[in-house]
Amino acid sequence: MERQRESSSEVCWNSPFLFLHSLYLTIRKRINSGFAHLLYFLFLSVIGFGFLRTLKSRNPTGDLNLFFTAVSAATVSSMSVVNMEDISNSQLAVMTALMFLGGEVFTSMVNLYLSKSKSIKTRKSQAKVSAANLTDQIELTIVNVSRNPVRIYSIKFLVYVILGYFLMVQVLGVAAVSIYMAAIPSAMNILKTKGIKSFTFSIFVIVSTFTNCGFIPTNENMMVFSNNSGLLLILIPQILLGNTLFPPCLRFLVWLLGKKVKKQEAEYLLNDEIKPVYSSLLSKLHSQLLMATVFTFILIGTILFCALDWNSSAVSGLSPYRKFIGIVFQTMNARHSGENVFNLANLAPALIVFYIVMMYLPPSTTYLPIGVSSIEGEKKLPKDDGKKGILVKNLMFSHISYLAIFVVVLSITERKSIKEDPINFSLLNILVEVVSSYGNVGFTTGYTCELRLTPDPTCVSPWYGLSGRFSARGKFVIIVTMFFGRLKRKYMNGGQAWDLM
Repeated sequence: MERQRESSSEVCWNSPFLFLHSLYLTIRKRINSGFAHLLYFLFLSVIGFGFLRTLKSRNPTGDLNLFFTAVSAATVSSMSVVNMEDISNSQLAVMTALMFLGGEVFTSMVNLYLSKSKSIKTRKSQAKVSAANLTDQIELTIVNVSRNPVRIYSIKFLVYVILGYFLMVQVLGVAAVSIYMAAIPSAMNILKTKGIKSFTFSIFVIVSTFTNCGFIPTNENMMVFSNNSGLLLILIPQILLGNTLFPPCLRFLVWLLGKKVKKQEAEYLLNDEIKPVYSSLLSKLHSQLLMATVFTFILIGTILFCALDWNSSAVSGLSPYRKFIGIVFQTMNARHSGENVFNLANLAPALIVFYIVMMYLPPSTTYLPIGVSSIEGEKKLPKDDGKKGILVKNLMFSHISYLAIFVVVLSITERKSIKEDPINFSLLNILVEVVSSYGNVGFTTGYTCELRLTPDPTCVSPWYGLSGRFSARGKFVIIVTMFFGRLKRKYMNGGQAWDLM
C-alpha cells in the first residue's frame, strides 16, 4: 500500500515534463521514430552551426566547412574538413556541447526517459477550452499508474543509473586528464604552444572520447601525444565504457546497486525472462559474449598491427612500450572512436582493410556460437510498425548497399580529382572516408601533396581529412552519409525484401 501511494505521486511530475511528454507522444504518433531522431540531429547541427558561425575562428573556415563540422560533432563522427587549431576555444565549447548531446549513451537515456509511457497505462480525457479565438478541443494526457508498478520503478531506477554512469565516468576522466596535464610538463607544453587551455582540452577530449566522436583540439589529433602513454591509458577506458562495453558495464552496475539499494528493481531489470526495457541492457549471456567479441577484435587488431607495421616509419622513434600502448590505442579507436596516434596513410594496406571492416561493424556486434541463435530470455523490443512502416522496410536497402551507393556517388562528384590525383583519391582512400563517416568513426588517410602526380609548389599538406579536399557536392555526400550512419541502428534489418537466390 505504501508503494502504491508513492506510485500515485508519479502523476504529479512537474509540468514541464508533462508538456515534453505529451509533445513526445504526439510526435511519435505522427512520424516515424527514425525520422524523429533525424530531426533531432539535424536540429542540433543547425543550432551548432549557428553558434560556430557567430563565434570567431582563429582562421577563416567557410560556412560549408563549419556546417560540416557541426554535423560531424552532432553525429559524433569526427570527420574533419578544417584544421582543428583554426577553431577557437569558444567554438571548442560549442563542439563539446554537440558531442555531449549527440552521444549514444545520452540520446538513448533521454529516449528511455521519454518513452517510459510504454510501461504506463494511459487514458485520455477531453477538456473544452473556451477563448475568443479557440474553439477546438485540446487533448490532455493523464498518466496513470500501471498494473505493474515494479516495471515503472525499474525504468525510473535505470534512468538514474545511466545518468550517474554517464556523468561519473566523464567527471573522473576530466579530473584524470587535468591532473596528468598538470603533472607532465611535456604534455602541458604542447597545449601552451598551440594556445589551448588545459581545462578546455580536458573536457573536450573526455567528452569526445566517451561519446566515441574522436575530435581532438590539435591538428595532429593524438599523434602529437604519441610519447604520452599515460594520457593514452587514461583515454582507453573512456573509449570502451562509452560504447562497446557500455551494455556489460551497465548490467554490472545495476547488479552492484541491487546488492545495496533497489533490490526489487534490479532483480526485475536483470531477469532475462522478462521483456527488456532498454536495448543496451543485455542478458547475462549476451553481455559475456559481447565482451569476448570486443576483446577478441582488439587482440586480432593488435597482433595484425605488430606483425605488419612494428618496424614501419609510422611508429618510428618510439620505445617498445610506447609503441605497444599506441598500437593498442589505435586498434581500439578503429571501433567507432576514430582518434589517431599514427598516420593511417603510412600503415600497411592490409591493416587499413581490417580497420574498414571494424568501422563497418556496429558497436553491438556479438559472436554467437552455433546453436545460440536466440540469446537466453532476451526478446526484441516491440515495434509499432503500421502499413507505412512495412512499406518503408520493403523499400530499404542493406547497409552494404548504402555504402556502395555513397562510394559510387563520390566517385562521380570527385571524378576530376580522381583523374588528376589518382593516388590521394584512390578507391581505397575514398572507401575509408565513406565507411568512416557511415560508421561515425573519423578515421582518414588524409591528403599528402608529395603524392600528387603533378607537383605543385604551392600545395601544403593539410592536417584535416581527405573530405576537406572534396568538392562542395562531395562534402554534402559525406554529410548525408554521417546522418545515415548515426541513424543506422533504427534500420538494422534493411534489405530483407531483396531475394538474391
